Amino acid sequence: MLAVQRRPLTPTKFRYGLDNILAEEMKVTSRENDKKLGMFAQISRRDLVQGAGLATASAAIAPLLSGCAQSEPPPTGPYPPGETGLRGNHVGSFEVAHDLGFAGRSDWGPLGTAETEAYDLIVVGGGLSGLSAAYFYRQKHADARVLILDNHDDFGGHAKRNEFEVAGKTLIGYGGTQTLQEPSSYPALVLEMLDELGVDLDLFETAYDTDFFKRHGLSGGLYFGKEAWGEDVMTPFDLGFFEDYIPVAPSPLSFEESIAKMPITDGAKAELLELFTTKEDRLPNLSLDEKWEYLAYTSYRDFLAQDIGITEPDVFKLLQDVAGDYGAGIEAIPAYGALTYTGLPGWDAAGLPPAPYFEPYIHHFPDGVSMVARLLVRALVEDAVPAGRPQDILTKPSDYSKLDLPGNSARIRLNSTVVKVEQPEDSTGAVEVTYVRDGIPYKVRSKDCVLACNHSMIPHICPTLPEAQKEALSFQEKSPILYTNVAVKNWRAWKDLGISSVVAPGSYYIHATVNFPVSMGDYQFAESPDEPVIIHLERFPHVNNQGLNAREQRRAGRRELLSTSFEEIERETRQQLAGMLGAHGFDPATDITAITVNRWGHGYAYSYNELFDDVYEDWNDERMPHMRAKQPFGNITIANSDAAAIALFYCAVEEAHRAVEELPV
Repeated sequence: MLAVQRRPLTPTKFRYGLDNILAEEMKVTSRENDKKLGMFAQISRRDLVQGAGLATASAAIAPLLSGCAQSEPPPTGPYPPGETGLRGNHVGSFEVAHDLGFAGRSDWGPLGTAETEAYDLIVVGGGLSGLSAAYFYRQKHADARVLILDNHDDFGGHAKRNEFEVAGKTLIGYGGTQTLQEPSSYPALVLEMLDELGVDLDLFETAYDTDFFKRHGLSGGLYFGKEAWGEDVMTPFDLGFFEDYIPVAPSPLSFEESIAKMPITDGAKAELLELFTTKEDRLPNLSLDEKWEYLAYTSYRDFLAQDIGITEPDVFKLLQDVAGDYGAGIEAIPAYGALTYTGLPGWDAAGLPPAPYFEPYIHHFPDGVSMVARLLVRALVEDAVPAGRPQDILTKPSDYSKLDLPGNSARIRLNSTVVKVEQPEDSTGAVEVTYVRDGIPYKVRSKDCVLACNHSMIPHICPTLPEAQKEALSFQEKSPILYTNVAVKNWRAWKDLGISSVVAPGSYYIHATVNFPVSMGDYQFAESPDEPVIIHLERFPHVNNQGLNAREQRRAGRRELLSTSFEEIERETRQQLAGMLGAHGFDPATDITAITVNRWGHGYAYSYNELFDDVYEDWNDERMPHMRAKQPFGNITIANSDAAAIALFYCAVEEAHRAVEELPV
């Protein structure tokens, strides 16, 4: 054998060679870890590479690839609820808007074939507010011709439906708007609309199995992930998050017993126990009215530090992101909201009276408020959604091929991003709307127009609005949201664990739960732990403790969300479920059958934050940005829950009604 003469490596070359070896070893380790997580398992998925996406299949065969099944087969053609992988703001839904808003693009190429049909109303945005606006307009003008334009491949906006098939059973979940929250307080016009659509609110009293988790001995839990806390620890514990949200079973452990299991310092354990058990009023010198005002203008973090005496970093770390859907950390949310809305600890320490009664959080269809979107679509385009009561059509698919037929008096045109809305002086009062579909711009006209889209986009698509109004519209900063639904073969690991719903401080998802136990019609929730279910996980991206206000934290979170690939999200999803449930027999490589990631860069409407915003006693004070933002402009009016600055279903409907009423006669 010939000897091979090697030149000695210099320190730099040696370091370079060692780095390469280490990098290759890390790649091998990473690949092995991915294999254990099931990253190479044969489930359907769409990928997203740095916000610019890669679809694995054409829309025409998407239902086949997704494994979606209903009690009757979907109509021929695309069926968006059955697609898995990246949904919500999916690939193809936001690029045109970003070109307009970020790059200022105005030239979209030659116009496509002109549409000869004249419309009475064009609605920009096919979410709940846009569909409601069309519904109310048709009530006033029965023969009106209506066109709804939406940039997504599905209607409903955030009210999205996700479907899966596991072992021959259809699973239905929600990809956005969860619930008809506290409907007893809805305005009369909203209740009337629901009644006209056939929604029986009393149905939920029996459809939602409020004893399900208690019957199975499933409590709330607190999960400490290895990456953030050094070890994987799950303990039964209710931070207050589940008390009015999911009726879980009482914890089998006392506060002392649960806290003793947590991987936090002894000092943090003592402070946390004091926070949860103290009855001492830490604001004794303030009247009740003064307490409320103080808590509204003091961050929850400052309340913990200044008034409760919390000093241990682990306590702050544990509570940092639990108020998830605020879209900000505890240093940027008022203590008032943390205590009342989120249910974080400190109510007794603030010396507050007994908490008010909240209507049970039970008004969920299995597909969330997507059912109401379907009923609105049926009222507009009758053949697109089957006839029958909501519980009778739950498992029957919509026919998307019927949404935009020339003979329809109301048409819903998907995958169409509006880039300009104007009223030219020579248009005899008509509104001209330009939209881009499949890379081609088209122009349509109507007498009236309702903008039921994100307020922050309106200044870009309607540049002739007054500057002060555009500034007010731009104030709205929706919260980015990630709603991930995971179809699994069974929920046996949750049963063995004795926990159904988890808060996970420091993990990728702050919240994970077995889906709401709702049964109606021929759709039955999984009573046996050996039956398949959907696991629902939530993330609200934001940036903590960098001196950012709530709106800035949301903006930074949106950048993170839109630049994260589906592969990364899938890995985080599998890893967190493995950490939470692996010790109880859950195997992400074999138990997960499909993953749908509902990404909403612009999710919940921004409600004012007293720590940073001028808030007046009257929410509808004319000085408030949302009031200045929604002023009518000729034959153009503005809807969406942004116009109420409240992210609730009834607000979206109310604002739609107002927008229609404001249109000139």
